[in-house]
Amino acid sequence: TNAGARPGDLLVLTKPIGSGIIATAIKKGEAPADVIESAVEVMATLNDVAAEVMISAGIRAGTDITGFGLLGHLRSMLRSSGVAARVRASDVPILPGARSLAEAGHIPGGSRRNLEDLSEDISFAEALDEVSRTLLVDAQTSGGMLMSVPAAQADALLDALEGRTPSAIVVGEVTEGPAGSIEVV
Repeated sequence: TNAGARPGDLLVLTKPIGSGIIATAIKKGEAPADVIESAVEVMATLNDVAAEVMISAGIRAGTDITGFGLLGHLRSMLRSSGVAARVRASDVPILPGARSLAEAGHIPGGSRRNLEDLSEDISFAEALDEVSRTLLVDAQTSGGMLMSVPAAQADALLDALEGRTPSAIVVGEVTEGPAGSIEVV
């Protein structure tokens, strides 16, 4: 379910983001071969291992990251759970080359719509530039899993995911606050 997140839980992400931006650049013939290779490898990695680990670890809430981007799917989980969250943008893994392709303007229309749709629920740190904001809402193709895990179980979960998923990193925490609101620092 995506409705079990509780204040104090940590948010764990299993794949880097940016696949929508890279796919857009591929369509325009402007993505470097090494960027394509890295993105395809991550996108071809199934979420079955992450899901198995998530279930065996007794995770309270989780969701896959697809068309609504990291923050869009997080907002849905938070609304369903009646809680808020804080995300550390600097901790969110990004696919190699995605930032430079976004800076060059390869932004999918879906990502632009996501940013607009989330505007009333997200508070971005002033220092966070437009490219960073866009990456956090990038419409993913075969994105990872986002899990809400009690802090006491986080190390065991990260150990179980290590080397079995493209990434296994804490990107934020669940907080008390208006359901679905996200503070990005």
